[in-house]
Amino acid sequence: MIEETIKHIESRLQETDSLSEGDRAELLKLLGLLRAEVSELSKTSEEHARSIAIFTQVSAHEVTRKNRNQKLVDVSLEGLSSSVQGLENSHPRLVEIVNRIAVMLSNTGI
Repeated sequence: MIEETIKHIESRLQETDSLSEGDRAELLKLLGLLRAEVSELSKTSEEHARSIAIFTQVSAHEVTRKNRNQKLVDVSLEGLSSSVQGLENSHPRLVEIVNRIAVMLSNTGI
């Protein structure tokens, strides 16, 4: 499920015209890093890993919509950031990657 979710996000990012090529490349790179980190987390906490993947998918969806709703973008990004709360000590790299994704999505011209 997690791999499918990340593939769906990658596909969505490839198809959207609302991102610059540089932002698209950076987000795809971050998704590759996220894939590895979430895969590692899923070995000990499948449910937590799934939440992170789903909130990433929802955030990417909201940011890449043609008619963006700022409130939905804000809520989805808040959920994404919240999905990694409490993992700062056990999975600091995962938290860093998710935060970088959230910042990039937040700054994509909204």
